[in-house]
Amino acid sequence: MFTLETKLDLNKESLKKNYSEFISLLNEYKTVLKKTTNGGSDKAKDLHKKRGKLLARERIDLLIDQNTPFLELSPLAAYNQYDNNFPSAGIVTGLGIIHGKEVVIIANDATVKGGTYIKESIKKHLRAQEIAMENNLPCIYMVDSGGVFLPEQANVFPDRDDFGRFFYNQARLSAAGVPQISIVMGSCTAGGAYVPAMSDEVIIVKNQGTIFIGGPPLVKSATGEVVSAEELGGALVHTSESGVADHLAENDHHAIQICRNIFESISPKERQVLERKEIEEPLYDPEELYYLAPMNFRKPIDSREIIMRIVDGSKFHEFKKDYGVTLVTGFAHIMGFPVGIIANNGVIFSETSLKGAHFIELCSERKIPILFLQNITGFIVGKQYERAGIARDGSKMINAVANTNVPKFTVIFGGSFGAGNYAMAGRAYNPKLLFMWPNAKISVMGGEQAAGVLTQIKEEQLKKYGKELSPEEKSKLEKEILEKYEKEGSAYYSTSRLWDDGIIDPVDTRKVIAMGIATSLNRKYEDTKYGVFRM
Repeated sequence: MFTLETKLDLNKESLKKNYSEFISLLNEYKTVLKKTTNGGSDKAKDLHKKRGKLLARERIDLLIDQNTPFLELSPLAAYNQYDNNFPSAGIVTGLGIIHGKEVVIIANDATVKGGTYIKESIKKHLRAQEIAMENNLPCIYMVDSGGVFLPEQANVFPDRDDFGRFFYNQARLSAAGVPQISIVMGSCTAGGAYVPAMSDEVIIVKNQGTIFIGGPPLVKSATGEVVSAEELGGALVHTSESGVADHLAENDHHAIQICRNIFESISPKERQVLERKEIEEPLYDPEELYYLAPMNFRKPIDSREIIMRIVDGSKFHEFKKDYGVTLVTGFAHIMGFPVGIIANNGVIFSETSLKGAHFIELCSERKIPILFLQNITGFIVGKQYERAGIARDGSKMINAVANTNVPKFTVIFGGSFGAGNYAMAGRAYNPKLLFMWPNAKISVMGGEQAAGVLTQIKEEQLKKYGKELSPEEKSKLEKEILEKYEKEGSAYYSTSRLWDDGIIDPVDTRKVIAMGIATSLNRKYEDTKYGVFRM
């Protein structure tokens, strides 16, 4: 492979300005992240600890192997919603390693509204199960939840992808031979009782964990029977009488050790083999990405400059370098893993689409994962391009992205607008993981374009009635649209609603993608079959 050479002068004033603006944005993100991942209120955390419990993230730290990473997913879920009363949506999910085996961990945070579920909590839980299913990863449930947050019941109970989907997924995971372990470390009520009941093995903490279909208040209301939580569904009941739980733990530490012991007897599935190389650090400092992260989407950035600060040794074997130049494609290694890279260098033309589809076919045939680096305004528009068949050619790339069976990973490092989001493996195209940089934006089109389009439509509507917008009215309308798109297009808005798997610091990109590739190896990559490509 060839070593890429930078063409940037980092002493250039425009790049220094970009660096300064991005660092300010990154620091703001880190402040928000630290506050959000601190759990519930101090009062709630104090009460939690007085009961002898560990906090959710403390439990995870003890569960995974020492000195190994935990990739937390969607830590800013529900951010700036519900008056910020549900930090991280009251649940912690992510990828970790236990006895050298990659696992998915789902841990309720009982310091946040008793670990109850809102819409975003459910999306996080289901997303984690989806990752477990796609990658054949054992799933650990650290249960400490009061179930559905009742004031939001209409948004969390009845639909297909609501609370009941947890148990459907557990049944499917079990049928697929994916191990599931539950550690009941607190309340496990109503439908939530099926989380441990449908797991392979269940650990319950003495005088702390409870499992019951209906709690004491409901039992009294329905039958008149007065019973304590411990008598109804405590640890001793379920380990010695009902058989719902298999292991009795004295405390959180003991329960976590039992879970780790269980993993000594869990055999890994047949793995996909990738030819790895020795890990090389990039030739260029990944912190230089702070100079490059687009703060002004009008200014083009050569995506090769991004690539050379992510891949091993800054080495890149480019494919079709001089054809379809608004898309950069080629092969590289990240933390020793082979990877195909598709990165935007401008709008998508017909030749760009054909190049992208061709490269995806190569990766599919060679069983090489694909990393999509998004900074895309969309497909080219105009009479010339429509007559040349941009819709037909663009569909070829979309067809290839949708059907390839090699793992796809997506990082939005700039803008992600319109159908360009789809062609570059946006959320609708099932990438294994999708992350955004703090500066990234995602919407159906850029704010300025939206303001122009919607204002023009309004003017044409008024013309039919012999009216027109005054300059002041036009300016006000454009400002309102710009503000709306600025807010709804931000990385914070996206990650709060789980349109992605989280916001990441650019310097962590290569580590995050490497961990994603490593987890994908737990399932053999299937052969790819395509549909009809219109010629």
